[in-house]
Amino acid sequence: MDSKRLLSLDTYDGFRLDMNKQFSPWMLGVHSFWLGTSMIPDGGNKTYNFRTQVADEGGLLMAGVDPIRGSIDGRIHRSLFGGNLMGKLQLSLSTEGSSDQLLAETDFGGQTWTGNLKYGSMGGGLMYGCNYFQGITKNLSLGGEGLYLASNEALLSSYTAKYQWETPDENKKPKSGSMVANFNSGQGVLTLNYKQTITQDRVNIGAELQCSPVTLDSQVVFGAEVNMQRSKFNVSVDGTGKIQTLLDAKLGIAPGSASLILSAELDHGKDLMRFGYGITIG
Repeated sequence: MDSKRLLSLDTYDGFRLDMNKQFSPWMLGVHSFWLGTSMIPDGGNKTYNFRTQVADEGGLLMAGVDPIRGSIDGRIHRSLFGGNLMGKLQLSLSTEGSSDQLLAETDFGGQTWTGNLKYGSMGGGLMYGCNYFQGITKNLSLGGEGLYLASNEALLSSYTAKYQWETPDENKKPKSGSMVANFNSGQGVLTLNYKQTITQDRVNIGAELQCSPVTLDSQVVFGAEVNMQRSKFNVSVDGTGKIQTLLDAKLGIAPGSASLILSAELDHGKDLMRFGYGITIG
């Protein structure tokens, strides 16, 4: 959804380092380090993984390895039948074996609609899924998704409506916005998302409301993004008082200059504060 990147910020504690190396116009390698953190689920305080990607006009190949957790994952995307179909294969393996996954997908569609079929193994059982999204008018689109998980014999479905618009500002530059409503029948949760461009290529805002029509429990979060000449600032605030911020600043003006990233999270409800910093090179 358009507003997710404004609301779900990747804040962290400790130190992170990403080193990107372009081996060729089609091949990229990434070393990622994360040290001194308390956010890793298994209780560790460090992690490292290496990822490589090869991409061309017909798709991409991507693979990653995490020697600390003993896991590998891979992804293949290829255009099929002259670009009418997109085939996808995703694989995730670990030494424990409890979270191994294999997922095959096919994307297809036309000028006003898209569809997807899924088949794979997840949670120790087979998984089947499909979704369909149709443009009704220039601004309105409707769709739905269904999933069946054989491991717990669960049949999940969700339904989505999206309305988007463009309005010119005083400088006659288009300002885009969108509203998305999604109902997950399995969880009984209704989600409303809103995203609006305030200044083209400069300021964006977003909001999300999650509620249960049965229990009336609800959650709300607001977010904003400000793009400056060589930096970007993101902030989000939810209904419990948790504040997340990210500052991504370029350290030079040349293409490919390193970036300094400052991350902070303040959770008033849990009396928790986190701070992290990172560097991206390449």
